[in-house]
Amino acid sequence: MGTRASALARAQSSAAAALLTETTGIPVEVVLVRTEGDQLSTEGRAPSGGDTVGVFTRALDDALREERIDFAVHSLKDVPTDVAADLLLAAVPSRADVRDALVVATRHAGCDSLLALPLGAVVATSSPRRVAQLRAARPDLRTASLAGNVDTRLRKLEEGVADSLLLACAGLDRLSLSARIARRLDPAEFLPAPGQGALAMVCRAADGETARALATQDDPAARATALAERSFLHHLRGGCRAPVGASARIDGEGIHLVGAVLSLDGSERIEARGSAPSGDAVELGRRLAEDALSRGAARLVAASRDAGAQG
Repeated sequence: MGTRASALARAQSSAAAALLTETTGIPVEVVLVRTEGDQLSTEGRAPSGGDTVGVFTRALDDALREERIDFAVHSLKDVPTDVAADLLLAAVPSRADVRDALVVATRHAGCDSLLALPLGAVVATSSPRRVAQLRAARPDLRTASLAGNVDTRLRKLEEGVADSLLLACAGLDRLSLSARIARRLDPAEFLPAPGQGALAMVCRAADGETARALATQDDPAARATALAERSFLHHLRGGCRAPVGASARIDGEGIHLVGAVLSLDGSERIEARGSAPSGDAVELGRRLAEDALSRGAARLVAASRDAGAQG
């Protein structure tokens, strides 16, 4: 198994490997692979969009193609929506908490919501999606880019770089840092990233033996909801740095998806909602993306891409 070397990547991939061994009896050897995204995080820089999409996955894809590893485990939201034909998304295991987490500096004890943050507070995040939704909810809040691994961000928070952080609940839970979460933000009010909380187990498309083993870890509901959200992003041609949020859920009536594209300043929001049979998750995402595009979403996506290029 190939995985990135960060503490979070090791935690989530090791848990996935343990479940695979428990299910199949196949022992798993871990191979650490350093990616471009890891280098950027070490340098305290956030990855840009455009042709650097895939900075957290390319090196692992190369290791697969060179047969240095048999499969890789990624955070699904880091995986480009254009999947190479020679690679296979063999499994999406049961999904963790999809929500964003508000983490508040200990000096602001008692602040347990976005509304409770002090006037003009600084919220650290490198995500255009989070920045746009923050500005929509609280125009007075200031945002600051803060890259690096989770421990680095938490340390800088306490050093006074910011008053609060926005991170993924799943990552904090997997690192046993749930106690740092002041509020788990309701997706109805703060849309998460497409695929957030889901893992991707990827192998070579031609490797049937590994694909069959990994398929034992696939959760149909997790796959359907994640694929619907990613299809929405894919058909918007937004890339991983666009201010796009999506949240899907499944019940007895099928799959339900809400997706939104926002302006970077939070002043505009184009939202699309719909439902479909669970087997039509990808088509549902495409349909809602086309709906959003028909109402001006392309302009917002283009503006975010231009801003990223200038940055």
